[in-house]
Amino acid sequence: MSMTQGAKYSKVAMLLHWLIAIAVIANWQIAERAHDLPQAERGEVMSYHFSLGMTILLLTLLRVIWRLMHRPPALSASLQPWERILARTTHTLFYILLIGLPLGGWIAMSGYGSGVPFWGLFEFPALPLGLDEGTGHEIFELHATAGTVLIYLAGLHVLGALKHTFVDKDGNLFRMLPFGTARD
Repeated sequence: MSMTQGAKYSKVAMLLHWLIAIAVIANWQIAERAHDLPQAERGEVMSYHFSLGMTILLLTLLRVIWRLMHRPPALSASLQPWERILARTTHTLFYILLIGLPLGGWIAMSGYGSGVPFWGLFEFPALPLGLDEGTGHEIFELHATAGTVLIYLAGLHVLGALKHTFVDKDGNLFRMLPFGTARD
């Protein structure tokens, strides 16, 4: 297992973090905007939501594999015990949601007998789960709720980064940026 140098995450971990963050925000906005569209246009816009969701799943799986092979830096020694618990809980919830949301969307689509399009290149086939449309709809409702939880969690994550940058001034934000000084 490779160790990450110093207090910073590796460049690959940084890249995956920011790609996933941007993709999550974009996907949230795609879904929000699609609600107000006429049915004919909504389907086309949502195909981008589905494709980006599966991209997020793939990037997250890459991130998990990378993390298993390249240990992340230890949490800063300056963190309070409650901050350590909150950091670990938040990161765990991120991984659960970043994997669970796309899988939930795929399962819900399968309830409608549909696969998930992937950028017009191919389609992830419907899963043979024997679900009906009613169940698919219920799963989509859970998916939407979990998506909202993910956005609130991202907001909490940003607030934590801002706290560390402007209140604690501990350089914690720079652990995930290719510039600036991160402290151990």
